Amino acid sequence: MTFFETHRALLDQAVAASRTRGYWSAFPEIASGKIYGETAKADGEAAFKALLGKPFDLGQPGGKTVGQEVSPYGMPLDVTYAAADVATLIKASNDAGEKWGGASIEDRVGVCLEIVARINKQSFLLANAVMHTTGQGFMMAFQAGGPHAQDRALEAVAYAYDEMKRVPQNANWSKPQGKADPLVLDKNWRIVPRGISLVIGCATFPTWNGYPAIFASLATGNSVIVKPHPGAILPLAITVKIARDVLKEAGFDPNVIMLAPDNADAPVTKDLVTHPDIAIVDFTGSSAFGRWVRENAATDVVFTEEAGINSIVIDSTSDFRGLCNNIAFSLSLYSGQMCTAPQNIFVPAAGIDTNDGKKSFDEVASGIATAIDKLLGDPERAATILGAVQNEATIKRVSDARALGNIVRDSSAMPVAGFERARTASPLLLTIDAKNEAAWGEERFGPIAFLIKTGSTADAIALASGSARKKGAITASVYSTNESVIDAAAKAFARAGVALSVNLTGGVYVNQSAAFSDYHVTGANPAGNACLTDSAFVANRFRVATVRRQKAA
Repeated sequence: MTFFETHRALLDQAVAASRTRGYWSAFPEIASGKIYGETAKADGEAAFKALLGKPFDLGQPGGKTVGQEVSPYGMPLDVTYAAADVATLIKASNDAGEKWGGASIEDRVGVCLEIVARINKQSFLLANAVMHTTGQGFMMAFQAGGPHAQDRALEAVAYAYDEMKRVPQNANWSKPQGKADPLVLDKNWRIVPRGISLVIGCATFPTWNGYPAIFASLATGNSVIVKPHPGAILPLAITVKIARDVLKEAGFDPNVIMLAPDNADAPVTKDLVTHPDIAIVDFTGSSAFGRWVRENAATDVVFTEEAGINSIVIDSTSDFRGLCNNIAFSLSLYSGQMCTAPQNIFVPAAGIDTNDGKKSFDEVASGIATAIDKLLGDPERAATILGAVQNEATIKRVSDARALGNIVRDSSAMPVAGFERARTASPLLLTIDAKNEAAWGEERFGPIAFLIKTGSTADAIALASGSARKKGAITASVYSTNESVIDAAAKAFARAGVALSVNLTGGVYVNQSAAFSDYHVTGANPAGNACLTDSAFVANRFRVATVRRQKAA
């Protein structure tokens, strides 16, 4: 049985889910021994520890040795990787891509599905690797770095398969010519991949953000070079190794996918982006470098997810406590190091109507600050929610931000049991006036949030949606008991190209994005030019070539 036949039922489910957009998940997010095996957690941790302090052998062309990853929890990983020069990578990728690009849709998709299935079996290993490169708490690292990322990979494969199968393989073309014999042609169509796909990983979500691009390109016949962030190489190295093993078993050159690791002091990203053989570039990261990639890439096929300033508009609520708790969790999760995390909370100066009576601007600020304190009051729970801070620059950013407004809740380091040297920070909450756009009008990545006093709810919607149009945003949220306000917000944020959440007070949070349902990033504002995942994300990774043959009379 081929890999495609083995996973055909799963593929059919994924394609159906991508069309209906309801809840569906292929891979359980619960880190349970009953699901993944009674010893899976211990085995994953042991496998992770066995990688530390050693060379990570991918069996691909090498050269110099790189690797300087240090866990945000305070320990160096001391994993090293062989790094080939750009010319060697490009040649190997081109050579491997010949057979891969000529394979059938079913063979390529089957290999991709098998890779994802094997990655799922290593979810606990990946959880440890994600945790100790990104700083995510273990449970978040397991879910977001494991099953949720795997769902995103499967979603990309499903979209790619669906788009490619829209193209018929052959047809008989017959054009009537009146009394004369018709003109008859046999036509067939071939899916033609673009070439080498470069996937540039990020430091905070290397698998969740990287998998859609990797698998969309692989499924559509492109060879892939994965360029991980130098601070988060290991999760993508594990991924590439699994993929190379499956490719080899399937009879393909494993160099169809390769890792291009580097050190921060000797980066290779620009050399890869500007190489004329790179046909597709996927980038996740800062707006500054994203702009450079878009302007300097040797190809026009560039997909980016960049920075944005996400907003919440509070007009009124029927559940003030639920509102405060929900926002507190959204601000705290992974210490605000999510591209979907809210930064700006717009509140009318006159206050808001709630189920507990009128709440002043200051009472709203106090309610959210108190909810954060309660949420993080238990050190063990706080460590699970906050995780650790991936980059030292984020700690400095928090320190500098204290001068931007009135401190309602100060940020502080939080202890993490077993990791005394962990780099941590709880949310900093500031109040400012809407006129102080110099403060709130820039993305301040990390656990930094502004409560912004506005003249009215209408002003708040205008400021928040206007910010999204100018600077980009991925998420927005509105709280209101007034349908006309909700309608106005929906229209304004849709025009700004932002996904809007309404009245979240329960177990769903604005910074969460579900595979097979949520369109992550719209591509309609400066936060990114692509969406994870829609048809446009996969369809431009291949072209269609026609062969016409005239039938003999």
